[in-house]
Amino acid sequence: MEQRRMSAKGQWYHETQSSRGDDAVLPLVPEAAFHNDRFLLDLNLSSEQRHAHQDWLTAARAASECLLPDNSPVTRLHTLSCYDRLSTALTVAQVYGVQRLCNHYAARLAPQPGPDSSRESNRRLTQITQYARQLASQPTLIDDAARSQLDEVALSVNDVVTFNQLIGFIGFQARVIAVFQALQGLPVRWLPGLDTQQDASAELFLAGEKQWQAGLPAVEGRYANTGQLEVFNQCLPQSVLQEMSWLLLHDATALAALGQITRILLAETTHACNDRLLVGLLTARINGSVSCFTDFARAWRGENGLPEAMRNGERALQAWCHNRPREQAIIQAVRVLTRAPGSFSAAQLQPLFEWGLSETEVLRLLVSAGVYGWLNRLKIGLGNAR
Repeated sequence: MEQRRMSAKGQWYHETQSSRGDDAVLPLVPEAAFHNDRFLLDLNLSSEQRHAHQDWLTAARAASECLLPDNSPVTRLHTLSCYDRLSTALTVAQVYGVQRLCNHYAARLAPQPGPDSSRESNRRLTQITQYARQLASQPTLIDDAARSQLDEVALSVNDVVTFNQLIGFIGFQARVIAVFQALQGLPVRWLPGLDTQQDASAELFLAGEKQWQAGLPAVEGRYANTGQLEVFNQCLPQSVLQEMSWLLLHDATALAALGQITRILLAETTHACNDRLLVGLLTARINGSVSCFTDFARAWRGENGLPEAMRNGERALQAWCHNRPREQAIIQAVRVLTRAPGSFSAAQLQPLFEWGLSETEVLRLLVSAGVYGWLNRLKIGLGNAR
């Protein structure tokens, strides 16, 4: 049977199967494809913001270019096309409901040639889309069976690593844009039909401490090339990447970009350490990353009882926060940003400012929630907690 390549869908809520259309479908906002800054999507920053955050924003832009290039040649070990990457980015953006992000990826996806109309291609795209939506919205649905479905539709280990990096990155991008928009007082635009992410079940966290184990074969040191070894050595000092580094080396360029972001944003400083551990505990609890939660609970040096309260769920955490209004303000902001970045607004920022945090401190603290969400999804998507 002759295989056909179709123009991609232009609307946000794209289908997973190709269909014939004689006329090209234009995106809702076609100019959104041409932002000069493909990470912040041309959000206007003040000179102070550009100076204060230039280092990690530069690394984030490098990650965007790496994971979502204009051209992505398909090879035997790297089968993710530009269409695959952009449709995944749009799927994840839809989950988080950040309109600027949806506009951008819909506009970039529209002119891409879609997959052919064969049953195999449609099944592959369906599995990719389902996996991306689940990891973005309900990470605990991802397990060995979900990974095996990616293998069944011929994604290589390299593909799966890149694919999970891409999903985590778009979640990070959505939360960064949401925070910058809130700082600028831009109105929240509600999208119909989008559900807020539900917290992971408490049962996952009541079985004691667990360690992460890779669910896919890692790069063997003896076979690693010079570039991979260089990236590995750069990431080695970072505890948040140590367990995953050999596996993430299947896409060394993406790991290098992630390593730069985590090195800058998660640097250990006494002043901010407990606040950031609080953010790490909360994002891991919401997303269901038990191994990440275990690591943060071991490192916690703040007031007693927080990790245990988080393990037991929202009611126990509210009781712990009762006489700790500063921590409660941080928790409330991180909850909204983690569960529904599309609805994050200036209302969540004001209590943090009232407790004396500067704009730079608030932004870095909340952006760290996006980084931790990225790391949570890498651990859930690429392995298991045992």
